Amino acid sequence: MKLVVAITGASGVALGKQFVDNLPDHVEAHVVVSENAFSVEHFENKDVTLHASSNIAASISSGSFKVDATAIIPCSMNTLAKIACGISDNLPTRVAAVALKEQKKLLLAPREMPFSAIALENMLKLSRLGVIIAPPVMGYYSDSDSLEEMERFLIGKWYDALGIENTLYTRWE
Repeated sequence: MKLVVAITGASGVALGKQFVDNLPDHVEAHVVVSENAFSVEHFENKDVTLHASSNIAASISSGSFKVDATAIIPCSMNTLAKIACGISDNLPTRVAAVALKEQKKLLLAPREMPFSAIALENMLKLSRLGVIIAPPVMGYYSDSDSLEEMERFLIGKWYDALGIENTLYTRWE
């Protein structure tokens, strides 16, 4: 599986990094980190291909690269709004536009709350286009005893939505 993971904004970067760090070895990961996110966290412990956010001509910006799915974790409200309006002025928004036009899985994890009416309208618009809107919402039913367990639960749910097998959380029997 070829997966693009974009990390936008500065808050919530650690969750995006954990998403990448927990990917199974069979997933070919291409990671795009916005300038704000990259200034906060570096990606050194996982075998991934890093792409500059400004490199709109990167291989992953073309539908012919055959990406299976794209996840933007976390997804800033700025990135969400651009995707909803069809603006692809950087690599994260370009790979989202490609996912939409190629009808591939696209998962967005909006990171700010409370959500404004504008953000909710953008999420509804994208959801109607088949985008998976999956903010990092705590699942109290997950029976997590720590923040780390809750984060594994969130990442596991995102993997489930993208069709990536995982055992990051305890499933209901």
